[in-house]
Amino acid sequence: MKKINKLLIFSLLSSIFLLSSCSKERSSTTGWAYNDSNNGGFEKPYYIEQETGPGLVLIEGGRFTMGRTEQDIFYDWNNVQKTVTVSSFYMDETEVKNIDYREYLYWVKRVFGADYPEVFKKALPDTLVWRSRLAFNEPYVEYYLRHPAYADYPVVGVSWLQATDYAAWRTDRVNELILIREGLFEHNPNQFNEDNFNTRAYLNSQYESGKRTDGIIDLDPNKETRNVRIEDGILLPEYRLPTEAEWEYAALGLIGNSYGELIVERKFYPWNGHGVRNADDKYLGQMLANFRRGRGDMMGVAGQLNDNAEITAPVYSYWPNDYGLYNMAGNVSEWVMDVYRPATAQDADDFRPFRGNVFTTLERDEEGYIAEKDSLGRLKYREVNAEDDNLADRRNYKKADVINYEDGDLQSTVDYGSLAEFEENGGKEGAMYDFGKTSLISDRSRVYKGGSWEDRAYWMTPGTRRFLAEEQSTNTIGFRCAMIRVGSPVGLDY
Repeated sequence: MKKINKLLIFSLLSSIFLLSSCSKERSSTTGWAYNDSNNGGFEKPYYIEQETGPGLVLIEGGRFTMGRTEQDIFYDWNNVQKTVTVSSFYMDETEVKNIDYREYLYWVKRVFGADYPEVFKKALPDTLVWRSRLAFNEPYVEYYLRHPAYADYPVVGVSWLQATDYAAWRTDRVNELILIREGLFEHNPNQFNEDNFNTRAYLNSQYESGKRTDGIIDLDPNKETRNVRIEDGILLPEYRLPTEAEWEYAALGLIGNSYGELIVERKFYPWNGHGVRNADDKYLGQMLANFRRGRGDMMGVAGQLNDNAEITAPVYSYWPNDYGLYNMAGNVSEWVMDVYRPATAQDADDFRPFRGNVFTTLERDEEGYIAEKDSLGRLKYREVNAEDDNLADRRNYKKADVINYEDGDLQSTVDYGSLAEFEENGGKEGAMYDFGKTSLISDRSRVYKGGSWEDRAYWMTPGTRRFLAEEQSTNTIGFRCAMIRVGSPVGLDY
């Protein structure tokens, strides 16, 4: 009887062991169980799909014909048609509003204002862009950014550099809130100077302030806790400006014009048809966007204002396109990431086209450890170089700054015979375009897309493109942010 009992107990224990072992997913190549501290603790986290960040909507990617949809009335030939593929990504539903940017300014002043007032000054929009020598626009200088009446209007007077800084700040605030939501961080409204949450610093174990716990459980048998890692899929990728191809693709909204793989109707604007008025019986004749209808006609006649806006309009005005994006035509033009070159359409890749790459890497000390953060709490990055990063062995790039690759570099310039002569004549600043003399094109010229409240309908076609120096701003240019989509291009709805 005792022997039978021993066999029964042994059988039960074996079954329990087998069940516990079988409950853990195993590597298909080694057979070892994931997420098991007895096996060393290699983790495969449970993951469904990317969380949609605040303010964003998913733009399902695909193929489209990038470039002009209207005739090239200026004969610039800077937007010739080309078939490209854009990966799925996320994009702001609306332009960034005045209230959004004031939230950013408030945070910057609260955190850096006492010791680094120049940081706050650098972030301030240029409200003087409203001034005109022969118009009375002073009220906008004073009120447009700050008055609550304009809180939901798009922010203007923001340069490309300022928009990029805003996107970086937004990344950190969103990810900080995620860590608070997950119970890993305390609410900490008293961040000060370099002691502020920075996503990259946290992921590289360079930020410890404000933690509620030591971290999440580490399955490494030699450790107890650890920080959240990229591999966990908890933190969101970075907010950024969209690329030109992404912006143009999202503006056209061809997802509403396709049947199978056939695009059944060509688009001039983000809506169907060739007109700028609504053809629906319920809204017949109403303007579909905020733009200048003609010389001196910014909003129509009293009692029947055609677009109900003399300058900009609230960001949820008019009808969204088929992706659910508002004001992708009219209201304000928008910054995108790309450096401007007239021939980008011919030069750029046909998969995720973009011009503007400058490849960087983290700064490290002589022993290979990450360098100390800067005075604002950010990690330091440097451009990659041939000496430290073995670029001679690379096939896909040989230097960090490839902005002028095949359009402005020595290989594409016929005027100079040697690299020394080329650089001596300002090659990095676009010598072949004679910057500052016969052209305003340089490596600091950034593309902006779409029409504004001050533009004619021509500029509302998504294929049009203009440029401005990255440090400059106007009262007609705003921006919206984007974010990459990781994993499946369509998500769980597929």
